[in-house]
Amino acid sequence: MLSRGKHRNPSKGACFMEFASYLAGERWSDHPSCTHPLLAGLARLVNDHTSDAARPRLAELIPSVIGLTGDDPRLDARIALCAARAALPVVAHERQLAMAVSILSGEHVLAELEGRRAGYLDERSRQALDQVPDAARWAYTFGRGVRISPKGFRRYAAPNTVQLAVRGIAQACVSDPDPLLRDLLADAIDECWALLRPVSGTGARPDAGPDAGTAAEPATVTAARPAPAAVDPARWADACRLTGLSA
Repeated sequence: MLSRGKHRNPSKGACFMEFASYLAGERWSDHPSCTHPLLAGLARLVNDHTSDAARPRLAELIPSVIGLTGDDPRLDARIALCAARAALPVVAHERQLAMAVSILSGEHVLAELEGRRAGYLDERSRQALDQVPDAARWAYTFGRGVRISPKGFRRYAAPNTVQLAVRGIAQACVSDPDPLLRDLLADAIDECWALLRPVSGTGARPDAGPDAGTAAEPATVTAARPAPAAVDPARWADACRLTGLSA
């Protein structure tokens, strides 16, 4: 079963990213090279803030993070935006202000990286901000004249946003934060796949086993992106046995 903390032996329990390293054939580690650092950090946080009862449901997402890595700075912005959008409607007021600022900052960075017009907001960001108009107004006021570079966002703002978002969701006054945390991780994985799928790939995102294929990459992404690593069927079967999933 997936558990909290670090373990050396997969039979004694492991966290999300340790199983990813195992399935990828890497050295046993919760910081494997097969996954983008911020996505891996998000997965560790979600794993650690999910209840023991719900944590096994995260295991089916593990194959999806293998091979999702690269130097594209848009990855960090998109992961951070996923976290901020998910957290904004449910976290405490002081964290809502931070999440609203993170959404505006992330959209600004993406606009610069992708050549969008200034002030452009993705519809998902707009919908999240519309749910908390007071925090949105404050964020717009706070952000006037303040601009963050893609490098600064990637190094500081993105990881801070992910940490605050996951902790805020886990502590939010909602009946069950576990599905929110899982959906956040799944959405972030989808965002990374949208940037990292190779042009020649076909099929669907491999989010539940070793035999799923890869999907076509958007035209804006170059063909040099790495394809997700294949999962060894024997290792996947072993992971399913250890976590209680169906192979």
